[in-house]
Amino acid sequence: MKILIVGNGGREHALLWKLRRDAPEAELFITRGNGGTAELATPIPIDPGEIQALAGWAEHQGVDLTIVGPEGPLDAGIGDHFSARRLPVFGPTRTAARIESSKAFAKGLMERNGIPTAAYRAFRELPEAERYIRDANHALVVKASGLAAGKGAVVCDAKEEALVAAREMLSGDAFGGAGREIVVEERMEGEELSVFALTDGEHSLILPPLQDHKRIGEGETGPNTGGMGAYAPVSLATPELMERVERDIVSPTLAALREENSRFRGLLYAGLMLTESGPRVVEFNCRFGDPETQALLPLLDGSLLEPIRTVAAGGSLQGASVAIRPGAAVTTVLASEGYPGSYPKGREIEIPGDLADDPELFLFHAGTALREGRLVTSGGRVLAVTALGRDVRTAAERSRAAAERITFEGRQLRRDIGWREVERGEGRGTVDE
Repeated sequence: MKILIVGNGGREHALLWKLRRDAPEAELFITRGNGGTAELATPIPIDPGEIQALAGWAEHQGVDLTIVGPEGPLDAGIGDHFSARRLPVFGPTRTAARIESSKAFAKGLMERNGIPTAAYRAFRELPEAERYIRDANHALVVKASGLAAGKGAVVCDAKEEALVAAREMLSGDAFGGAGREIVVEERMEGEELSVFALTDGEHSLILPPLQDHKRIGEGETGPNTGGMGAYAPVSLATPELMERVERDIVSPTLAALREENSRFRGLLYAGLMLTESGPRVVEFNCRFGDPETQALLPLLDGSLLEPIRTVAAGGSLQGASVAIRPGAAVTTVLASEGYPGSYPKGREIEIPGDLADDPELFLFHAGTALREGRLVTSGGRVLAVTALGRDVRTAAERSRAAAERITFEGRQLRRDIGWREVERGEGRGTVDE
């Protein structure tokens, strides 16, 4: 069996790791790869965004399954191109991927179908946005409607901050084309929850939910990033809550997309806010989250490949399940100096050799590269250090301790991943309880 992974970051490294466990005999390929993927997959010299070239290569090589990691190729229509060539692909069509690539579309879909989310308005012109912000009687979040690598949301403490964010986005200075349209919405209060649903467009297999840490600084301070760490399980995600999430959010969203001729087949990611009135949608993504994937996959005891193959082949997930191992997983991200702003590249990374001997510790490479036999930084988020443990507290301590031992100049990390769960006194809970 030949499997192609599109993408070359930490999420894709984690997917390769899991697929190698699920199908040891498979031939695995990855677009470009990074400093840690060579031992798992053969890199191919095609960028993730070169859709036609990738489709031609996959067809020529007889690839049995393509899994798309990042959102960019999905927004560009890779799912459509592969399907047109009868190449099995795990990832939604371009129209279905609008659930992530256009926040304005996603908000409108939710509003039309009664799916709980924050009150909002979408704007393309600055004067209208400014009037709305000045008249608002609640705290605000300003978001670039398009794709902004997970950093296109500004949580505002004051109206002036919201006005500045709107001006910078609509001028194109902040996020380029992604900010040509913005969404200004009510700032919701509560804890966030990340929910992954493998779906055939109608039936879903919901995986264990996680919490991630978006802010660069400890205690949830500083600007948003693509994610500085994640953990599972989350004690707030009771069976009753997850039934409500499936009933009120996941199923209605899939039904709404079907009604708009945008059937969603792939991985639907729901970022939720657990408010006093119940779970409400912060955002949807059309692919595996990063770094949540790096925390989630080591907890899967059953096959991830089988439900993915079923969806890619056009089959049904009705009645599907996946076994989950007991315990907890915590991921700590190591980032470059300056991230989430501009950052240097090429700084040598030192990883103690004995870390590879721990069967419950996993290093997933993101922004790394091999240069003349040396492992160096090549991105904003460099490595994700995932540790397993009997509970969140233990896994967090092990993840943090291992992350501290990996060094490169200017290294950034948060030392409080999972702090909410630990403060609740629930850090000793496990997935199977």
